[in-house]
Amino acid sequence: MSDPTSGAVLRGAVDLSSLRSRPSAPAGAAAPAGGSRASLIFDATDESFGQVLELSRSVPVVVDLWAEWCGPCKQLSPILEKVVTELDGRVVLAKVDVDANPQLAQGFRAQSIPMVVALVAGQPVPLFTGAVPEQQVRDVFAQLLQLAAQNGVTGTVPVDGASEPESDEPVLPPRHQEAFDAIEAGDYARAVAAYEMALAENPRDEEARAGLGQVRLLQRVQGLDLQQARDAAASAPRDIDAQFAVADLDVVGGHVDDAFARLLDLFAVLPADERGAVRDRLVELFGLIGDGDPRVIRARGRLTSLLF
Repeated sequence: MSDPTSGAVLRGAVDLSSLRSRPSAPAGAAAPAGGSRASLIFDATDESFGQVLELSRSVPVVVDLWAEWCGPCKQLSPILEKVVTELDGRVVLAKVDVDANPQLAQGFRAQSIPMVVALVAGQPVPLFTGAVPEQQVRDVFAQLLQLAAQNGVTGTVPVDGASEPESDEPVLPPRHQEAFDAIEAGDYARAVAAYEMALAENPRDEEARAGLGQVRLLQRVQGLDLQQARDAAASAPRDIDAQFAVADLDVVGGHVDDAFARLLDLFAVLPADERGAVRDRLVELFGLIGDGDPRVIRARGRLTSLLF
């Protein structure tokens, strides 16, 4: 990924190293060739997955791990297909039958299905497990597109025979493009300003809202040294700013449970009149990770128990 701090905001970790070097299937076996809506949705196998990883360097790939016997999979799959189709080539969907492809199931650590994971620039981005409502799928995909753009993955797959857009044709709304250009330049303040302007122009722009939350997080951790931050937090366990810094770094690094536990432990020991900032930061991070994420659900439950 182009920015090592931006690739872990939504995710835990899965290990696909054993699949990267697998020989690719014959051309056309998995990777979409473009030209029809069917090209946006395709089956992926243990043998063809090398192609899928390569495809993810140009367009985000959503991976749907399912099985024929799985009832919730049959509820979720049509929603995934609908949302991917509506995105007109900005995302593709790779469907993996875990019974027929045990190596992929093992590589993604699919302990329960349906399990939905994305690939961005060859890197796995866990999204959610279980059947979720359509609106949640849309919200997660909006965040995925933001993350992909932050890492330079902004290609599209042609749909319905349409030709590829010219390389200089803007794919994103102007404010979003301005934000992404600023992110690539490391100018997070300018990216924040661009997203804020996008929201001022359209308060219902959920992609801008998701991007704004991610960029604010990246802006806070820019220039921080993890070991120094941990040392400072250890020496001042009730210093709110010191604990915030480590929690932010943990979220960026994918250690979401650790970040939530740190802030909840801090909330528990602070006097009532100092708790507000910690609660607000937790709520901000909950929104960034996603309200349906099990880690958020657990942390929100503990926060509620501490409040009452």
